[in-house]
Amino acid sequence: MGAEVGSEHGFLVAETAGLRGAAITLDYPSVGATENLMMAAVRARGTTVIDNAAREPEIADIAAFLVAMGARIEGAGTNTIEIDGVDELAGTEHVTIPDRIEAGTWAAAAVATGGDLLLEHARADHLDLFLTKLADAGALIDRIEDGIRVRQIGRGRDIDFVTLPYPGVATDFQPILMAMLATGEGTSIATENVFESRFLYVDELRRMGANIEVRGRSALVHGVDKMTGAQVMATDLRASMSLVLAGLAAEGETEVLRVYHLDRGYERLEEKLSAVGATIERRGGG
Repeated sequence: MGAEVGSEHGFLVAETAGLRGAAITLDYPSVGATENLMMAAVRARGTTVIDNAAREPEIADIAAFLVAMGARIEGAGTNTIEIDGVDELAGTEHVTIPDRIEAGTWAAAAVATGGDLLLEHARADHLDLFLTKLADAGALIDRIEDGIRVRQIGRGRDIDFVTLPYPGVATDFQPILMAMLATGEGTSIATENVFESRFLYVDELRRMGANIEVRGRSALVHGVDKMTGAQVMATDLRASMSLVLAGLAAEGETEVLRVYHLDRGYERLEEKLSAVGATIERRGGG
């Protein structure tokens, strides 16, 4: 597209005299790559075609936003996106779609704790396979107008899942589901096909009594009758949330350190959980 990108002292340095349209095939349907290419292409000269593009709902949402500003985009949400560059964009108003990862997190929390939650404004159509997995685990799922109700009676059942690009189970759900399954029945198998080294948090779950074996890209989760609270260390955003979920389901007090990761993906976390019966507080600066 005409950009020159290099690095200096650990920083990326990019410059261009003007971007031009290009045919681009992604080696992997990356959400971030697709989003950045779309945003660059709307003001580039000529036509850009992105093949093997990501298909996540967020891609279609950003495209809708850009089109409302005057961009010309076709195929967002499919494997191939075509963008004709325009000379300028205009201001607009846009309401972003609900966060499907946050919605899925609360749904899994209901299963892990034997709860009953109504997730207002959650989009079930963005969570089809994930909700199917929760139903396989024994959850009662009601797709209601403008939301989802998730109920769990008794312990969840074992399930197997594989992380894949959308419409598969998102890799961000992997730690969430692992925490949910840790106190379920039977043995579940989780296979991570998107990111390497995404089982680093498993040792922290083990501190709480989880019985999990990591074998390469897969983890075997042997459900236990109960976990107990412990001091654990968060390593990233979703791993942090998995430890919070485990703490909600465990007996006793759990202290999660380095929870500043959580603020990247969960707004007013303590307020929301307290509102549905959790005993949770933040100590210090996170």
